[in-house]
Amino acid sequence: MPPATQASPALRWTARLALASGTGAMLVLLLSAGLESLLLLAVGTIGLFLTAAGAWWALVHTGPLRVAAALLALAAPAVVVALYVAAGLLWAVLVSLALWVLAVYCGRVAPADALDDSRARLPERPVAPPRRPYLIMNPRSGGGKVGRFRLQERARALGAEVAVLDVTHQQDVAALARRAADAGADLLGVAGGDGTQALVAAVAAERDLPFLVISAGTRNHFALDLGLDRDDPSRCLDALTDGVERRVDLGTVNGRVFVNNASFGAYAAVVQSPAYRDDKVHTTLQMLPDLLTHQHGPRLSVSAEGTTIEQPQAVLVSNNPYRTDDPAGLGRRERLDSGVLGVIGAQVDSAAQAADMLLGRRARSLSQLMAREVMVDADADTIPAGVNGEALTLPAPVRCRIQPGALRVRVPRDRPGVPRVRPPMDWRQVRRLARSTMRTAAGHGN
Repeated sequence: MPPATQASPALRWTARLALASGTGAMLVLLLSAGLESLLLLAVGTIGLFLTAAGAWWALVHTGPLRVAAALLALAAPAVVVALYVAAGLLWAVLVSLALWVLAVYCGRVAPADALDDSRARLPERPVAPPRRPYLIMNPRSGGGKVGRFRLQERARALGAEVAVLDVTHQQDVAALARRAADAGADLLGVAGGDGTQALVAAVAAERDLPFLVISAGTRNHFALDLGLDRDDPSRCLDALTDGVERRVDLGTVNGRVFVNNASFGAYAAVVQSPAYRDDKVHTTLQMLPDLLTHQHGPRLSVSAEGTTIEQPQAVLVSNNPYRTDDPAGLGRRERLDSGVLGVIGAQVDSAAQAADMLLGRRARSLSQLMAREVMVDADADTIPAGVNGEALTLPAPVRCRIQPGALRVRVPRDRPGVPRVRPPMDWRQVRRLARSTMRTAAGHGN
């Protein structure tokens, strides 16, 4: 944990508010319902369990059983609300829930702002503008962002050579980047999706050239974790005139570079289906029952740093670990230079385990690891995989590795930045921060 700094009075009062709200949430239930409050909690917990169980059964069954399970998942919360209304206690439940949400929010804000997170920031250094930057742009990426934001014209006005991909036929993007490097380019960049970014990033790392990310894709996950502006990709071009440089890691899967993640198991198998592109929802619902119950697809085994995950339905290996403890930060990486891969393996084999995940008890169904090397094996010769958003079939076993600090990334000095990461809820830390308020006040009183 980063070292604590001197907390301001506002942060200390935030910690006090968290404690007061948490206490208030319990008192509202106790004073309005007495011992019946325990029954209210039990009813709500059972409702959550039935909702999760219904959702799980809907995923692993077809036909009438799927319909019945979906109705259960929808009916359970409705019945819980109806019971609260009949008891005249819906207001108490809503007020208690609102107070509890406020308590958790304040309880995470106060400790986070009282910590020194300077070590979590990626080191960067000022650099001179490139003399011969070479940018590759995909005009279809992100629904046509290259044209909408006039990226080609703006880049050329800044002295960059721009290659606009011909979308009427397949082009070897990596070969374009290598030819540019051979011709003397001193920076490579891409305006496109994460898959194209990864292909050119591999060449940049191979030649030790700086790499410019232009957030012209659809989701722009790599740009998000670099703190770039995803709403206006033209701002990324500021790195050509006023940029800083940082070193980030790259992941590889059987030697193929990825900037975000490689997925294996159910999701990867679904996107391999020829019907997926035309009808994503129907294809997914049709294939999931066999995939989740291991009746179709390879049975996976994941090993990393002496730990093995047997027969997970889905595996995600990421270039640096993703956050999973905060819904607001889900899909984000706290760092891109930690030097380790993140591994998430899902093993949900029953309705009870699905309910555990919904209730936050994930130990048995969700495995999380960090390692420099990860091996994904199977009881088949090949393994479906999704790498940089592209569906692939890889020979088993699949070896994933991290390349620490392999990529020099050029980013604008002035950029939105990465949203601050807040630590998991820790009531003991909140109490210590709140008590420090009292001790400080007592000290001033003396």
